[in-house]
Amino acid sequence: MQLSGKKLAKQTRVEIFDQLNQLLADLKKPEEVRQFLNDFLSPVEKIVIAKRLAIMIALEKGQSYGEIKQNLKVSSATIAAVQKNYDSGKKNGFNLAIQRIATDEWADQTAKKIAAWFKNPS
Repeated sequence: MQLSGKKLAKQTRVEIFDQLNQLLADLKKPEEVRQFLNDFLSPVEKIVIAKRLAIMIALEKGQSYGEIKQNLKVSSATIAAVQKNYDSGKKNGFNLAIQRIATDEWADQTAKKIAAWFKNPS
């Protein structure tokens, strides 16, 4: 998909992004999000978004460029672009994503520990 060279009016741009943001906020279940992404994004667009998120998480966890390149099959330039966006002050979205992912990981780990306690009570 190629972006048109014709610019949208500012008000139109605000309205369509508000509509998109509201829709994303309203999608509550992972299955709903999956269906939306599958219908609206190409396979390549979904991979690009998923890899950017994975790069951000890997950088946050202290992985090296080499590890990220090997694990995610991305270039140093792609990693640097994600790092540049983060370093340039576009941190609110990154921080929100990292916080949500960390919370989910903590909840998963805690649930596994609790399940293990019930399987092997001391």
